[in-house]
This record gives sequence, C-alpha cells and structure tokens, in this order.
Amino acid sequence: MKLLIQKVSSASIRVDGKTIASIGNGVVAMVGFEPLDTFQDINKLTRKFLNYKFFLNSEEKIALSIIEENADILLVPQVTLSIRTNKGMKPSFSQAADHQTSLSLFNSFKNLLLDEYQEVQSGVFGENMSIQLVNEGPITFWFES
Repeated sequence: MKLLIQKVSSASIRVDGKTIASIGNGVVAMVGFEPLDTFQDINKLTRKFLNYKFFLNSEEKIALSIIEENADILLVPQVTLSIRTNKGMKPSFSQAADHQTSLSLFNSFKNLLLDEYQEVQSGVFGENMSIQLVNEGPITFWFES
C-alpha cells in the first residue's frame, strides 16, 4: 500500500465535469495497492495516517495530526502509485494489484477511515478524475506499508 499525502488549503475532484468532492483545510491522500497488501497493512497505515503530524502548531512547527487539527481528508484512488518506471519508456502495472483486489482494498481503507474519522470525502475508483488542489508548505509525505 502506498500513500502520497499533500497538505492542502483546498482541493476538489471532478468527474464528467461535475464536482463530486471538495475539502477545505486538510490533506489529499492518493492511495495505490500492490498484490501482497492485506487488511492488516491497511489497518496499520490508517492509524499512522490519522495520527501522523502534518499540521503546524501555534509555534509554526509541524506538530498536529489530522485528528488534532480536525482537518478534512480527500481520498483519491490512484493505481499509478504502484507502477514501475525503472525500465523502458512506458509504465509497467505488473506490481499493482488487479482491479478487483484494488477496489476491495480501497473500499476497506475508506471504510476504516470513516469508522475512525468522519471528515472524509473520496474520488471514484476506476473513474477518470480531475483533481484540483492548493498544496500548502509545500508539505508532501510518502508512506508505504
């Protein structure tokens, strides 16, 4: 499981020209899955993600989590996080989980986030999405299970 997290002041997702999700202060969480990823991986990374320090405190130091900041989450399924680019001139999807496995893992991750924290919106798995965001800091983190 791979997560690319960007701290944002705003972000939105459009599908077929319609805004389907939007957030204010929070994070955009782009997530991709690999064949060996498990529910245990998702569970562990969910806790870390929600409690990791992304936000500035009153002293301008990164010291507050999503929960402590009461920040929004925009969850984006993104298979390209799991591709390989080290050989050739086109992406290899051989290290990405298949469609059905990825869909199941994405739904599990989304549901765990919603069980733990209510301020979650998401894109649509398998859709061509347009994502607009204002990255703050810039603060961007990479997580792998």
